[in-house]
Amino acid sequence: MKAVVMAGGEGTRLRPMTSSMPKPLLPVVNRPIMEHVLRLLKRHGLNETVVTVQFLASLVKNYFGDGEELGMELTYANEEKPLGTAGSVKNAEEALKDDAFLVISGDALTDFDLTELINFHKEKGALVTVCLTRVPNPLEFGITIVDDEGKVERFLEKPTWGQVFSDTVNTGIYVMEPEVFDYVEPDVPVDWSGDVFPQLMKEGKPIYGYVAEGYWEDVGTHESYVKAQADVLEGKVDVDIDGFELSPGVWIAEGAEVHPDAEVRGPAYIGDYAKVEAGAEIREHTVVGSNVVVKSGAFLHKAVVHDNVYIGQQSNLRGCVVGKNTDIMRAARIEDGAVIGDECLVGEESIVQGNVRVYPFKTIEAGAFVNNSVIWESRGQAHLFGARGVSGILNVEITPELAVRLAGAYATTLKKGSTVTTARDHSRGARALKRAVISALQASAIDVRDLENVPLPVARQQTARGSAGGIMIRTTPGVPDSVDIMFFDGEGADLSQAKQRKLDRVFARQEYRRAFPGEIGDLHFPSSVYDSYSGSLLRNVDTSGIAESGLKVVVDASNGSAGLVLPSLLGKLGVDSLTINPGLDESRPTETAEMRRAGLVRLGEIVASSRAAFGVRFDPVGERISLVDEKGRIVEDDRALLVMLDLVAAERRSGRVALPVTTTRIAEQVAAYHGTQVEWTTTSPDDLTRVGGDESTIFGGDGRGGFIVPEFSSVFDGTAAFVRLIGLVARTQLTLSQIDARIPRAHVLKRDLATPWAVKGLVMRRVVEAAGDRFVDTTDGVRVVETDGRWVMVLPDPAEAVTHLWAEGPDDASAQALLDEWSAVVDSAGR
Repeated sequence: MKAVVMAGGEGTRLRPMTSSMPKPLLPVVNRPIMEHVLRLLKRHGLNETVVTVQFLASLVKNYFGDGEELGMELTYANEEKPLGTAGSVKNAEEALKDDAFLVISGDALTDFDLTELINFHKEKGALVTVCLTRVPNPLEFGITIVDDEGKVERFLEKPTWGQVFSDTVNTGIYVMEPEVFDYVEPDVPVDWSGDVFPQLMKEGKPIYGYVAEGYWEDVGTHESYVKAQADVLEGKVDVDIDGFELSPGVWIAEGAEVHPDAEVRGPAYIGDYAKVEAGAEIREHTVVGSNVVVKSGAFLHKAVVHDNVYIGQQSNLRGCVVGKNTDIMRAARIEDGAVIGDECLVGEESIVQGNVRVYPFKTIEAGAFVNNSVIWESRGQAHLFGARGVSGILNVEITPELAVRLAGAYATTLKKGSTVTTARDHSRGARALKRAVISALQASAIDVRDLENVPLPVARQQTARGSAGGIMIRTTPGVPDSVDIMFFDGEGADLSQAKQRKLDRVFARQEYRRAFPGEIGDLHFPSSVYDSYSGSLLRNVDTSGIAESGLKVVVDASNGSAGLVLPSLLGKLGVDSLTINPGLDESRPTETAEMRRAGLVRLGEIVASSRAAFGVRFDPVGERISLVDEKGRIVEDDRALLVMLDLVAAERRSGRVALPVTTTRIAEQVAAYHGTQVEWTTTSPDDLTRVGGDESTIFGGDGRGGFIVPEFSSVFDGTAAFVRLIGLVARTQLTLSQIDARIPRAHVLKRDLATPWAVKGLVMRRVVEAAGDRFVDTTDGVRVVETDGRWVMVLPDPAEAVTHLWAEGPDDASAQALLDEWSAVVDSAGR
């Protein structure tokens, strides 16, 4: 006997899950519903099956093919238009006309004994046997009454409660003789229960009903879809589950990694090659699909997660469904009954309320509160660039495909035949992405100078030597699983806001230039990069007095690319140095705050025991440095800025110092004492770079380990800052602790508040209104200055749904009170 599987329905009640996927392919415990149906058919010897398809038919055909992988023979009957339950089977008449056949829905989950159903049909000599089952709520099904012999007496499709006369319903599973086709008109919509069966009963044809025992769930709503998952996990339905049972009710598929410190409470299912990190908690009735990543601190309870989903740290998913290829970012919350479609992005700290539907390819902005379904519009930010270029999680937000499109867009903003310098840090992810970038640049008629793995300042300096621009790919500082794609202009500086917007527009429009075969760009690898960099540095930065000083310093290269340039440079300086952690470590392309702190503590111990003048620790890409004084004490980054400022200003006695407006106003006192003045800039690195490039600028810094040495470069450069510091200390004959001791203590506190994008403008207006007649500085954000000199600054983040606040007072308590006061203003506007 052959079988017919009806797989042509649109599943409109299950949208948005069925917006881009046919209902029979919806996974139940990581296997399509229709595959469970086909396996049931095979179990009962029904290996030859005709599949009727219509909506998204190609997806069904591509997934199951000819059925060979299941050990079955599958053929397909395609409907050009919906033909109804009987019309679709009539469309497959040619394959079914020779013998009795079984009809079953491809989107109902069941373990009925089909062999018993077929035997009943044969015993009764029926023209049609309807498979029936008993349900507590029959309103959504066709009600059927049979006599003692099993013959159908009465039938009613989808009754109201006033019409309910039985709890025995039609499951949509039938055994039929081919004569039934005589009652189905071809190429027009016809239904079995509404059209054919009433006619057969009218003519007294033998229609029987078989009441089956077992499990049956018509997966027609979101509630029934989630229930079906739970029922499989509970063992209420006899279906195959891929994987092995790690503990009672906890199923783990092939290749899945569950950290021993993750908590998985069954019944639950972890799909093949999924990864569950330490600290994640997966509670009962949760299904995690293939290749899903569940980060530490995430909580999932009764959640159904389809394939290739990223679930960020501290996110919370309860009773929801998440479609494939979707990214759920850090601390996002999705409530009970919500459904997120395929290929969506749910931003950090956003909340999707219960029963909300988010359709495929939509973006929910970071910090958003979504209580209405998102069908047409995306609720997300429209720009690419953040504070560090284009940043995101490797292979989640930043993929090779995205890198190719970005590089193509960047190339389109340049003239054909231009040269672009490329570089990376020592991580494998950056190496892979850079290769994609190089290919895209060459294909867009751009010549490429590839520096391979170099410190970030070297990449900037080499870009400024004849290139139209540059691209550096590095691991995001402090975030090991994220990367930054940084774009430089012809001077090696970050792209200006205007150039970022231009790149944004080209990327958004996908108007990428392509080279003709004869225009493909060249690729070459410049030699002597480090010699060129060191030579230029030593020529431009004052190193007088170093060789004679007898200084001893300890240098921590942090196993990063700074270690590539330091050996020859230290030798040429003639300074007694001890270098630690000089080798590259691909497994540590960046460091967390805890790792950095531990490294500084260790550096301090070595400095103190070796009686060195000071210690310096580079970040992994050589852009920033941290200091330890001669006593082994850590000089915090904000104090290091003041120490460097004091040293430079004391030696130069004139000129300007470039500092962001978030810097303590004690910097003004230090600069003025030595006859220099502060040029306040925005917090944007490109603004510091702009001021740093001015002839009158003698120094710049951001208070986070980034220093500008204008006589050499207008960008942050850890190596240049280190060389300058050695010279300054050698000539001043003062220790870092002595310099630090003569500078007043600063009391600047910082706080970040989540703020939805939609209210950021309102927040800033409320801040200005609340300022009243107090002095307001709008260099960057809004800085409100009190009459007693205390100040607070409110700045919306350009890339995240966050508002930053800084406050400074004569002591911590005063600064804290100011911070609390203005946090309340920001919070009230954001509600």
